[in-house]
Amino acid sequence: MFKDQRFVDYNAPKFRKDLLSGITVGIVAIPLGMAFAIASGVKPEYGLYTTIIAGFLVALLGGSRFQIAGPTGAFIPILLAIVLQYGYEDLLIAGFLAGIFLVIMSYLGVSNLIHFVPRSVTIGFTSGIAIIIFTGQFGNFFGLTGLESKEFFHENMIDVAKHLHTINIYAVLTAVIGLSMIFILPKLAPRLPVLLVALLIPTIISVLLYPGKVDTIGTAFGGIPQTLPEFSFPKITLSKLVTLWQPALIIAALGAIESLLSAVVADGMKEGPKHDSKRELFGQGIANIVSPLFGGIPATGAIARTATNIRSGAVGPVSGIVQSVFVLLFLLLFAPYASYIPLAAMAPILMFVAWNMSARKAFVHILSVRSSDSIVLVTTFLLTIFINLTVAVQIGILLAALSFLRKMSGKLNISLAKLSDVEIHKFGEDVTKFVFDGPLFFGSAKAFEDKMPDILSKGTGTVILDFEHLSMIDATGEAALSALLDDANKKKVKIIIKKLPKQKVSLFKKSGLYDRIGEENFFM
Repeated sequence: MFKDQRFVDYNAPKFRKDLLSGITVGIVAIPLGMAFAIASGVKPEYGLYTTIIAGFLVALLGGSRFQIAGPTGAFIPILLAIVLQYGYEDLLIAGFLAGIFLVIMSYLGVSNLIHFVPRSVTIGFTSGIAIIIFTGQFGNFFGLTGLESKEFFHENMIDVAKHLHTINIYAVLTAVIGLSMIFILPKLAPRLPVLLVALLIPTIISVLLYPGKVDTIGTAFGGIPQTLPEFSFPKITLSKLVTLWQPALIIAALGAIESLLSAVVADGMKEGPKHDSKRELFGQGIANIVSPLFGGIPATGAIARTATNIRSGAVGPVSGIVQSVFVLLFLLLFAPYASYIPLAAMAPILMFVAWNMSARKAFVHILSVRSSDSIVLVTTFLLTIFINLTVAVQIGILLAALSFLRKMSGKLNISLAKLSDVEIHKFGEDVTKFVFDGPLFFGSAKAFEDKMPDILSKGTGTVILDFEHLSMIDATGEAALSALLDDANKKKVKIIIKKLPKQKVSLFKKSGLYDRIGEENFFM
């Protein structure tokens, strides 16, 4: 299906660069993989499995030279909702179906349609996701006990408020130390892997100074197995397909948007061949089909890790493969030590990720314009937070489409025009001419129908319809034009079509309008 040019002229010096960048990204991916998994309502090792498998397959089969794939923050709300509503096993099925959808998308060329998702929608749900991730870490940051993950945002916030009296000062201290590392280290030692250090320092301090005082991965999840994930095919039934196809489609759409956006960002950061969007969706699809077979959660291209990969000197997809191998070695060699990591140390990492993905400047800019985009933005944002991502995306795109149709409906301009000498000579003076400028489609058909009485106002004679600037016509537009012909016949008005664009002639012939008007009544 695809020709892979990414490994052409690959040599030892390039491998050395990819080796170093792959290790660097692997160091970053380890804490993020575990953190995203925990925030999604599953065990931390499932995030590592996803990082290993999806990262390897996307690097091998994807369409970008630098894409790093794995679990991402954008998926957290929808994955958590699936886990809470259906359970972990059904999450695997949803991820598997999402992979199939992505492969189908790659064959159908859907990658081109992704660019038509309005920015107000993507910024709206991205900012909403950021709020959910950020507030979702309040419990771990403050060490609250007795909290239960709930489906809706307001329920979780009420639960947090009810349990504020259970605050753990040691957890707060641990989280503050980690948060301080995130902000201070880049200024003091910019080359250090900030997120890993921000995880290790609070862990070491908690183990040495106040052991057993804070919840850890070990106490919450029983530690991380020091073994490879086992193969297991999910039990897919017809009822599961009916239940899960919609969330799976949302996962696929969100994954496609984020992976292609990440690939575009990578293209802009490094000179050379651009990504192949069809191949990228294919690689993402295969990765999401295989990952659930080993317990992995849905994955997509990760913008931050991909950028880190490029800044670390990557020259090809081998760095992504190295990253996966590095995380695998961590799992096999050091997994038992992960049990000591406090959940409070992971909270600031996720909060930092949420802050970076919040698109604050873009949100404020769109909001300040005070247009229909602002309404779409706020609606998508609020629905993401208070309902769910599935509803938010659907309603957001619907509102954006309605706004677009409303704008386009006003684009059709039908104006009375002066006859040229040629037209007077050819048709006489008992002629009126109307110039069409814009689209004649279902959104503007009403405006055309309202204009019909003016077009046929004389009751006799000839009417020229100048279609030179008619940008488009659909079935509704054809029906409206057909109704005009019916009224013209009743009033014995002759309709002449002038300068019909060549690409629309075949459409007129197929619809029967060409024969009804008569070939002799078309002229340039």
